[in-house]
Amino acid sequence: MKRVNILDCTLRDGGYLIDSLFGNTAIKGIIQGLTESGIDVIECGFLKDEPHQTGSTVFNNASQIRPFLPEDHRQASYVCLADYSRYSIDNLEPCDGTSIDGVRACFFKEERHEVIDFCHSIRDKGYKLYVQPVDILGYTDAELLELIEAVNELEPYAFSIVDTFGSLYKEDLQRVFYLIHHNLCSGARIGFHSHNNLQMSFALSQEFIEMTQGLRSVVVDSSMAGMGRGAGNTNTELVMQYMNRKFNSGYDINMVLDLIDNYVDGFRNQYEWGYSIPYFLAGSYSAHVNNISYLSTKAGIASRDINYLLNRIGPIARKRYDYDLLEKTYMEYQGTICDDAEALESLQKTFAGQDILILLPGHSIKTHKAEIMQYHKDHSPFVISVNLLSNDYPIDYAYFSNKNRYHYWKNATHFKEYKKIVTSNVTTAPERDQVIIDFTRLIKCGWEQIDNSGILLLRLLDLLEVKSIAIAGFDGYSHNSGCQNYIQKSMEKTRNTLNAEESNKEIRSMLEDYINTRNLDCPVSFITPSYFESVLEGE
Repeated sequence: MKRVNILDCTLRDGGYLIDSLFGNTAIKGIIQGLTESGIDVIECGFLKDEPHQTGSTVFNNASQIRPFLPEDHRQASYVCLADYSRYSIDNLEPCDGTSIDGVRACFFKEERHEVIDFCHSIRDKGYKLYVQPVDILGYTDAELLELIEAVNELEPYAFSIVDTFGSLYKEDLQRVFYLIHHNLCSGARIGFHSHNNLQMSFALSQEFIEMTQGLRSVVVDSSMAGMGRGAGNTNTELVMQYMNRKFNSGYDINMVLDLIDNYVDGFRNQYEWGYSIPYFLAGSYSAHVNNISYLSTKAGIASRDINYLLNRIGPIARKRYDYDLLEKTYMEYQGTICDDAEALESLQKTFAGQDILILLPGHSIKTHKAEIMQYHKDHSPFVISVNLLSNDYPIDYAYFSNKNRYHYWKNATHFKEYKKIVTSNVTTAPERDQVIIDFTRLIKCGWEQIDNSGILLLRLLDLLEVKSIAIAGFDGYSHNSGCQNYIQKSMEKTRNTLNAEESNKEIRSMLEDYINTRNLDCPVSFITPSYFESVLEGE
């Protein structure tokens, strides 16, 4: 038995690009050629609850696939993919050896309990069962182990690591493989289905083959010329060449090159796939490629804009494609862009070469007021408060990048007494003693708390070429009962998608990034206790 099987999924994954309408001639020619090339498994298309059209690789049952298969199957196995939510398994007749001999059961995480009966039916009908959980990185270890325990009772032919969003790195692949390998029933193969968003698909396929040697029989998915939606897949011809070179596998690469020349290149002339910056961003955020397709139609949209929008809609939404949410977020983002050249020039004249004291609204500015006032006496800094107004401190400028805080303080009687720096996500309406800074100038993607006000102000101060920065009230979060995070109890967050530990970890990461990537040579220090003090120790 071969320890490594190649599964070509051109007729299925490539079908996303062309609505599965390859044409009967191409379907039959591709299956015949792949069979002759020695490919181990050929995925012939989809099983769906819709009528089969002439020239399509969407089928309703196995008998519709039979005419496309060669009389001599050689060593090839033929399979189709059945999406649990889109196919009634009752439509599939028992396996009789004249058509496909395997079915790949595809399902979302929330369907993992219901899909077990679906999988049972596939096995009961005599087909090889491939279990294909969508987005393997979307599972916690506990959820994955729970799924494997249920799947083991089915004794599947294969269980696949599906990198739906092209987000896997080498260490992710290793972690997931060994977790599955140590818990999956010994007779099952482990499959690997990747996408090339991060330009790592072929490298990861090699890694997968190498690290599984002597441990488990495996199945590697690929498509000719990498044909597939978005960034595409691992290239069949590359995996064949690798297997021939490393393991003397005997695949006929010339046959596959002919198939690419005769069929696939014709589709490439009409459709695009492969690595690109937008699809790199999709992989970075584990985002569905339809989000990229939708945003890319916007006139003048830049890659940095897509980066922000994917970051902004959140990890759950970006795995689907909610076009209404995308449009709303895009329009809000467009409303934050403003011309702030004059505002920056004005602020730079004021702050360049000056010592700065930042007052954030952490509880420590109340408990350590004496230290703050002593620092002010010794250094005479410009004092900038963050989302806070207070008569207890000599504030020179009030900085707002939080819309809710801005509108809260706007109702205060002393609001107009302060000069204000406001980012454009809060308001773009100019008022007296208020300068507006383009919000998009200060954001940097990669974190959920992308708009942390303290971090944004630090980035702004670097643009203003200040002399030094001292920070008070940047305490970090605690959700312990009775612990106060803010100077005012009314400012406490009642809802937060992150817990205190995760919030602190994110802010720490952003602060480390700020320290490590800034160009300005000016010291930064904390003058009140902070969870993040150690970040500055290496400065």
